[in-house]
Amino acid sequence: MAALTEAALVDLADSTVRDLNRALHAPQPAASWRVLNPRGAHSVACGLKDEVTVDIEGHVGYYCAGMNQHATVTVHGNAGVGVAENMMSGTIRVRGDASQSAGATAHGGLLVIEGNAAARCGISMKGVDLVVGGNVGHMSAFMGQAGRLVVCGDAGDALGDSLYEARIYVKGTVKSLGADCVEKEMRDEHRAELAELLKAADFDEDPADFRRYGSARRLYHFKVDNSTAY
Repeated sequence: MAALTEAALVDLADSTVRDLNRALHAPQPAASWRVLNPRGAHSVACGLKDEVTVDIEGHVGYYCAGMNQHATVTVHGNAGVGVAENMMSGTIRVRGDASQSAGATAHGGLLVIEGNAAARCGISMKGVDLVVGGNVGHMSAFMGQAGRLVVCGDAGDALGDSLYEARIYVKGTVKSLGADCVEKEMRDEHRAELAELLKAADFDEDPADFRRYGSARRLYHFKVDNSTAY
C-alpha cells in the first residue's frame, strides 16, 4: 500500500476499492490522486477527511465520495445512486450525469453535476450547495432542510415537496411543485447569491433567467383541524 500512496495513481483493474480507500485514509496521503478504470465500482473515495484532490477517470457506481470532508473529487464520467451522500465539506464534481439521490442528506460543501440528475436530487439536504447543469428528476429537494439547489435545466414532478428552508433556483420549466413549495420573489439579494453559486460551479448562466422556489411554511405545525389527513 505504500507504493499506492507514493505513486498517487491507482488502477482499479489491478487494485480493489478497499485498497484505494485505505490509501486515501492514510495518516499523510498524497495530495493528488488519479484513479483509473473505476468501471462502475461502488463507494469509491468515501469518507475523505484531508484536503486531497482525486480525479476518477470513468464511471462510478453507488455512493461515490460519500461523507466527504475537505477533499476535491472529480468524476470524469457518470455517477450512480447517492453520489456525495452526507458530504460535510469540500467539492465534488460529476462531469456527466448522476443517478438518484445525488447529495442526499449532505450538510455542506459544493456538489456540481454538469449533466442531468435523476429523481430525488438533494433529498433531505441539510446545507449543501448543489448545482446541476441539466435537468433534475421528480421529488428533487424533497424535505430539503437547508442549503441551495440550482437547476440550469428543467425540474420534474413534486419539486421541493415538504420543503423546509432550502432555497431552489430553476432556469427551465417545473413540471409541478410538491406540497408546501411555492414560487417566491426573485430579489437582488437572491440574484447575487445565485451569481456566486454559478461562478463557483463554473457555469456561464445569467441569474436573471432563473426563478426562485421555497417553503410556504404551512406544514411546520400540527393543526387539529387537519387531524384526519395525517
